[in-house]
Amino acid sequence: MNKPKMAAEKSASRVLVLLSQLERLNEEHKVSDNDAIRQITGKILHLIQTQEKTRKEVTSKGSGGMEVILSSLENTQDLQTTLNILAILNELLTVGGGRRTGVFVSKGGTAVLLHLLVSSSKDPPANEELMLHIHSLLGKVGLKDRKFGVKARLNGALNVTLNLVKHNLQNYKLLLPCLQVLRVYSSNLVNAVSLGKSGALEIMFEIIGPFTRLVTSITALLCVCSSGMNARRAVDRGHLPTLLAIYQDWHRNDTRHRHVVIRKSILGCIKNLTNIKLGRKAFIDANGMRILYNTSTECLSVRTLDPLVNTSSLIMRKCFPKNRLPLPTIKSVFHHLLPHIPAGGPVAQLYNQPPGESNQKTDFIIDVCYALQNDDDIETDIKKLRPIQVNTRPFDELRAYEYFCREFSENFEDLLTPKSDESPLELDSISISKRPEGTADPDLVCSLGRLVLDAGVNGDSVDGPQEEGGEQAVLEVPDTAALLPLHDPDLYLEMVKSTRSVPAYTEVAYPDYFGHVALNLREPILERVYGVQRTKIFQDIERLIHSSDILDKVVYDLDNQSCPVIDNGESLKFNSKFESGNLRKAVQVRKFEYDLILNSDINSNHYHQWFYFEVGNMRPGVRYRFNIINCEKSNSQFNYGMQVLMYSVQDAINGSPHWVRTGSDICYYKNHFSRSSIAAGGQKGKSYFTLTFTVTFQHKDDVCYFAYHYPYTYSMLKMHLQKLSALRTAQIYYRQDDLCETLGGNSCPLLTITAMPESSSNDHISQFKSRPVVFLSARVHPGETNSSWVMKGTLEFLMSCSPQAQSLRESYIFKIIPMLNPDGVINGNHRCSLSGEDLNRQWQSPNAELHPTIYHAKSLLQYLRATGRTPLVFCDYHGHSRKKNVFMYGCSIKETVWQTNVNTSTCELHEDLGYRTLPKLLSQMAPVFSLSSCSFVVERSKEATARVVVWREIGVQRSYTMESTLCGCDQGKYKGLQIGTSELEEMGAQFCLALLRLRRFTSPLELHNHNSHPLDTENDLIDTRSIPNITSPTTYVLEEDEPAFLEEVDYSAESNDENDPDLQDNHALPDPNSDSEFSRQDSLN
Repeated sequence: MNKPKMAAEKSASRVLVLLSQLERLNEEHKVSDNDAIRQITGKILHLIQTQEKTRKEVTSKGSGGMEVILSSLENTQDLQTTLNILAILNELLTVGGGRRTGVFVSKGGTAVLLHLLVSSSKDPPANEELMLHIHSLLGKVGLKDRKFGVKARLNGALNVTLNLVKHNLQNYKLLLPCLQVLRVYSSNLVNAVSLGKSGALEIMFEIIGPFTRLVTSITALLCVCSSGMNARRAVDRGHLPTLLAIYQDWHRNDTRHRHVVIRKSILGCIKNLTNIKLGRKAFIDANGMRILYNTSTECLSVRTLDPLVNTSSLIMRKCFPKNRLPLPTIKSVFHHLLPHIPAGGPVAQLYNQPPGESNQKTDFIIDVCYALQNDDDIETDIKKLRPIQVNTRPFDELRAYEYFCREFSENFEDLLTPKSDESPLELDSISISKRPEGTADPDLVCSLGRLVLDAGVNGDSVDGPQEEGGEQAVLEVPDTAALLPLHDPDLYLEMVKSTRSVPAYTEVAYPDYFGHVALNLREPILERVYGVQRTKIFQDIERLIHSSDILDKVVYDLDNQSCPVIDNGESLKFNSKFESGNLRKAVQVRKFEYDLILNSDINSNHYHQWFYFEVGNMRPGVRYRFNIINCEKSNSQFNYGMQVLMYSVQDAINGSPHWVRTGSDICYYKNHFSRSSIAAGGQKGKSYFTLTFTVTFQHKDDVCYFAYHYPYTYSMLKMHLQKLSALRTAQIYYRQDDLCETLGGNSCPLLTITAMPESSSNDHISQFKSRPVVFLSARVHPGETNSSWVMKGTLEFLMSCSPQAQSLRESYIFKIIPMLNPDGVINGNHRCSLSGEDLNRQWQSPNAELHPTIYHAKSLLQYLRATGRTPLVFCDYHGHSRKKNVFMYGCSIKETVWQTNVNTSTCELHEDLGYRTLPKLLSQMAPVFSLSSCSFVVERSKEATARVVVWREIGVQRSYTMESTLCGCDQGKYKGLQIGTSELEEMGAQFCLALLRLRRFTSPLELHNHNSHPLDTENDLIDTRSIPNITSPTTYVLEEDEPAFLEEVDYSAESNDENDPDLQDNHALPDPNSDSEFSRQDSLN
């Protein structure tokens, strides 16, 4: 060690004088000076023990005191001098230890202590007082030195300390500091493995016993067991039942709960042992589930014991045997034959799977999607970020899309002449009948059976069923015409008749037939009840412990429709065989509890989120629990106040046709059902998640419907469009074309809306044709029904007679595709089309046969660009399941680069700020819109989405995805409220008003040529100071346009995905000595 020089001071204090003398003696190295050094160190120790000022002087910056003391410790051979110096260091590091310990470590003190420990152990027996001082200091220093474990191993100190423990099992004075140091050693995984091989586990279990109060021994064992190898060694030696017995003993004896830390540490040891499969099996064999369940239920009433309950539930859930879903296969029940199947695509992989087995490769890809990090996903190649306009198709091929732009070549002399309305479609008469299922409730005005199309899609004519009395059932429809001008039940049935579904549905859901009237009252975001998730988890654990109480009775099954359930009238009746319906199976597990399984998207084996089903035969006033057990997302707004939607037919008949938010005890958590079936390798994938909610029905023999969000079917769209066309006036140019036919044989409507020219004069015609185009689309993801309600608000505003609507029509020509994925909507998919693919990932290279709506929509955009009519705005309406409010994603080179470490020059990042204008306007006008939630970052994972492709290839600067919450708002006028259809429709109308204001901030030149620069007025509108404060970029989560969930997650009782014990056995766990670990992983509510 370098010999430090003390600072010369004329008025040096006494301790500094002593340190100067000590420094000179260290330099001389005379044996005769040992007595002098001993005396000086004794005096320094006395001063430090009696004067706080002295401690500060020794460790003050520039004093050199710490260097002198360490140099003396390193050089001395005298035992008493060594003890004096160690006592000095103990005094210095005990008071104000944080900063002083840092100084000690920076001066090389750790290495000096470890060297002293090893050298002192070479001549046994080691001096007890010396070992006590050294280990006391190492216990303090080890917590501050990040390389302490490595230094200890390289110096050979591990076995020295372990041997001291072995030979001093009854000497608690020395044992405790040694155990403390062992604990710090073991925080390094390599050290933990080494100590395990040297017999540390056996020694630990000799020390701890029933009702032992040696907290340090238990925490040391906790660290040693953090190694998977040591955990396996402990399990092999039968120590897990011992730990369970010790925990039970503590639970019985610690009646006043004074030693919660000890009990928590014992649970921590059990948790480490159960991180391996062998440990989980041993836990089950030792009746650990019942032991922890019983001890935890006795602790539930004491709030201070929550850490014990939470850790116990984590262990039990981790050890709960993994089960397969009770399904013959996780592929969709329904299958649609594709015109051709691309080799290597997801559908080809799905078809090649053996029956009943899932595709592990597909699951692996999905899991990788979950794991992608923000920074890794951001595009950093400037060339790829720059918009490129490439003619991917010859103009001769694009010329066919002139048909959809006929307004630019119309004969307006004919159009300006009033025309009579077209005759309505002539369809077969459709009557409504009741299925002969039981006897009608006499209290109801009408039967509440299912609506059935007598003239079904297969053309089979059925006579109307009759009641037992012989008279045909009569359905009294609530009069909602005054409240719902765009809804007509009879017209809806006509639209259903022409809708083609894969299952060939012949039933109609009551809510779609009756219609939905938005509630006048506000529905607040549900406040989460403390402990609700924990309660649900314990009820699930009871299934394993009290398996004889479980009914396990299948009451609805699309996979086995030929076998009707023999029912005694005590079970609920389920149905989902109607447009947009999704429920695959219902299993009654307890008298009033049901497990529900959703169907996969057609030609897919995942995407379980959207649900829409019917329930009947309920009892009023009874709390029914529903568990949807095959959800896939890692979190949900159901954990943060969102409720499911329910529609009561009895309420509708009584004059309240509303979808209402309902359910209590709602939570969303990981369950014990494996997402992958057992395959040849025996490995399992990640678990599914459960959405659980409890409902109390109000009416006897009611028929109720539950949905993930407000349903909006394809037939409803067709009905609304026919109603909207009837609103057309002489001032409105409205045209509806069929863009294409889908894989399922349904048409994809394309709307053109603008204002008629004032006259057929050349000036007016020229003004008409020079209007910029605004291109809107929605519902590419079927489960995002809120996007259709926003689109409904946009369409109703555009077709209204208000001055603002007329002004807007005079400003733009609107091209609108209100439903990009009709097949997915019809068949109850959540994300995919019938091709089994996410259509919003096909925009780069869409296939005309497999992705017709995307192919033709992109071609229409290419045609508009080729003819000099590149849209001024492109916006794709979406729904968002894990964030609140409404917000936008856009595209910006600058904001993408600012999120990375890429060095670029200012000239390379020159970019107009016009893309921020529309979001800024919306934040000023729409109460549900949040500018702070917007992101303009371009991610690699989104390069094939509509937003990015239209920006890069079509050259639309204002290319957006507009995301609407499925839950509610946490800002503005609707803060604390769940969102409803009225707010969503209002958002659609506000979007129109924002476009109207956008016209004022856009130059006439840009309206004519959208590739030019915006005026300074637009840049002035943007608060450029806020641009660097970019929101977090999106994360590729299950292939969705969603950022990572930003709210605190409450997952207390589950293992981390990153350390999923089903995937790996050996993982280094976080420092188990830190309370933060327990508070982070074990806190439930």
